[in-house]
Amino acid sequence: MQLISGFSTSNIRGDLYGGLTAAVVALPLALAFGVSSGVGAIAGLYGAIFVGLFAALFGGTPSQVSGPTGPMTVVMAAVFTQFVAIDPNSGPILAFTVVIMGGAFQALFGLLRLGKYITLVPFPVISGFMSGIGVIIILLQLGPLLGHAAPSGVIDAVEALPVFIEQSNLSALFLGLLSLATLVFWPRRLATLIPSPLVALIIGTLLSLFLLRDSSLTVIGEIPTGLPSLQWPTFNADLFQEMVQAALMLAALGSVDSLLTSLVADNMTKTHHNSDRELVGQGVGNMVAGLFGGLPGAGATMRTVVNIRAGGKTPISGSVHALALLAIVLGAGPLAENIPHAVLAGILIKVGIDIIDWKFLQRLHRAPMFVVVLMLLVFGLTVFVDLVTAVLAGVFLANIITVKRLADTQIAAVQVISDADDEHDLLSARENEVLRQAAGRILLYHFNGPVSYGAAKGIIQKLQQAQKHDALILDFSRVPMIDVSTAMAIEDMIIDSQAACREVYVIGTNDVVHNVLSRMQILRLLPERCLHEQREPALEAAYSHLDRVIAE
Repeated sequence: MQLISGFSTSNIRGDLYGGLTAAVVALPLALAFGVSSGVGAIAGLYGAIFVGLFAALFGGTPSQVSGPTGPMTVVMAAVFTQFVAIDPNSGPILAFTVVIMGGAFQALFGLLRLGKYITLVPFPVISGFMSGIGVIIILLQLGPLLGHAAPSGVIDAVEALPVFIEQSNLSALFLGLLSLATLVFWPRRLATLIPSPLVALIIGTLLSLFLLRDSSLTVIGEIPTGLPSLQWPTFNADLFQEMVQAALMLAALGSVDSLLTSLVADNMTKTHHNSDRELVGQGVGNMVAGLFGGLPGAGATMRTVVNIRAGGKTPISGSVHALALLAIVLGAGPLAENIPHAVLAGILIKVGIDIIDWKFLQRLHRAPMFVVVLMLLVFGLTVFVDLVTAVLAGVFLANIITVKRLADTQIAAVQVISDADDEHDLLSARENEVLRQAAGRILLYHFNGPVSYGAAKGIIQKLQQAQKHDALILDFSRVPMIDVSTAMAIEDMIIDSQAACREVYVIGTNDVVHNVLSRMQILRLLPERCLHEQREPALEAAYSHLDRVIAE
């Protein structure tokens, strides 16, 4: 595998500036995500460094910048809380083992070339899921915004909100709202010089140090400096199923998150990313992050956009972003120790607001009822149940409805023809003449387009509703493919017809359709004389056979 996809030194100046600018944006977000996850601020920085570096080196989107994101942090917080609650001693190691496993699954997705399928999740499911993630982030940060510790879950956050409000720390609330206002109202023309999250971080920290010293503000505290130590994976046989489930959730979410950001990068740079390679790169990054105690990450939309706008075009920019953060960890860790949690809460609340799909919510009343219900269902399950249930339920329901609609379309496209007097543009003059001579004894069952398992039952019912006939011609001349379910339905049609002493003919099967019918041993039910390539010879043969039967 080539080490760096899209590597070029022709844009070195733009890549350096883009990477440094992305690092400035990533610093406060990495700290905030680390604190929010419950693992610690340094875990957010480690995640930004290792995911950012290795996803750039091995990924398939040259201009993408990766690191901890809101959705990945929400999942990691749940994973960390779950395993620490089960085993306080080995729980943290098990949680990072899950991160390593999740990265391995991502890399496997890429090696199996599943990239093109990852983003096929229906839009209402993605919209409801992302909006739910945004609401979760906001609800979990209301406690720190009001000067309290962050609750472990959404339900706890909602239940504790009255107490938080009653016993709020006004200094914390002031800093949090000031940070939020800074992010909302910071002029765009200044954002190219100094990003708003960094401005909010600096202003909030300075105010807490010089004007609000006696306000009992909760701060990040000691941040280790130097290189992180390896945390070798640990497995627990009793918890292995839970670990695999959590890892798959991280892998699936990270893959969707990254590939959607890749599409944004493609749109901005007028390039085309390599989905499978991107999954491998993200997987490698997450495996290394887990080994060093870092948060899992994905392609980060905000940091990628900032990088591209600042001139970053190649993986050099993503690598520079990671190395700049590493330099900060090695030498400037103590400077971040006095950052108040309330300031980080304000920054994360803005992240949560941005994740909510406002664009779709504004048009939700115009969408079909099923789309509205599906989006709100996924949203509710995401916020109040769990992320896995939300995605699985949403994808299942969306696929069921999609299959039903496709099946209805496929069944409606089937033509059942026995009367030559009807207007059938499908048939030639001679074919119409044969049907006229047969006087309803031949039934032409013409499939039109692909036939999937959803339509299998419907095509049998449509045949059963047809008028009485003595010969059945199954016309596959316009069918590009069928599946096994359809093949078995065809078998039932043949067997039922033969039981009623009707001749059955199969015509027009291409290689794909013929292979399916042959492998399922369905064509063996018919004599060779009943298999034809063209419709007219089949009609002639059916009519001649019926005449011979009558004569006998």
